Amino acid sequence: MSTSTSTSASAKTSTAAAPRSYLRWRIVDIVVASVLGVAAGLIFLAWNVGYLGPKALLEPLLPGLQGLLDGPWLFAGVLGGLIIRKAGAAIYVELLAAVVSALIGNQWGGFLTLEAGLVQGLGAELVFLLFFYRRWSLPVAILAGAGAALAGGINNLVLWYAGSGPAFTTIYLLSTVVSGAVIAGALSWVLARGIAATGALDRFGSGREARVRV
Repeated sequence: MSTSTSTSASAKTSTAAAPRSYLRWRIVDIVVASVLGVAAGLIFLAWNVGYLGPKALLEPLLPGLQGLLDGPWLFAGVLGGLIIRKAGAAIYVELLAAVVSALIGNQWGGFLTLEAGLVQGLGAELVFLLFFYRRWSLPVAILAGAGAALAGGINNLVLWYAGSGPAFTTIYLLSTVVSGAVIAGALSWVLARGIAATGALDRFGSGREARVRV
């Protein structure tokens, strides 16, 4: 009787603790999230220059369409969330990538780069929170990318496109959300699965899922 009660109590304790595992960061989580953030920051730096050519083509074509180029600045938080699967991972990785971009230097200034990283990471983070850090499917990744884009797009409209008319605002927001959903969302999901398939993420839930699929 006492053994059965003890086992039942232990099971309940374990079950109660399981949902909160996403709150506990391990050293390996911090290390991998930091590596992802730095790597993403270097990609940001390349895109800070690389986007100028496509932007010069899209802006005259249809003002606001340059939002299609925002995706490469939004993927870090989504990828970090998909791989680390801890509360705050999306914000941490996106913000760290912004820190790298700001420290090395870009055309937008240090503070505004950090502010943008925080806002974009928060947009992705809120989507993962909406699913209680339990769903990591392609649709959730797409929503997280769109969330990062929507938050970042509104932030950009306030800081860089203040006073824009309804047409520009609508086109820009739709363009950046599409870019975020496809590049930051869907492509990050594919990338996370690809990394997991190599065995590099065996200590993470994303890596264990890859082994189960195989």
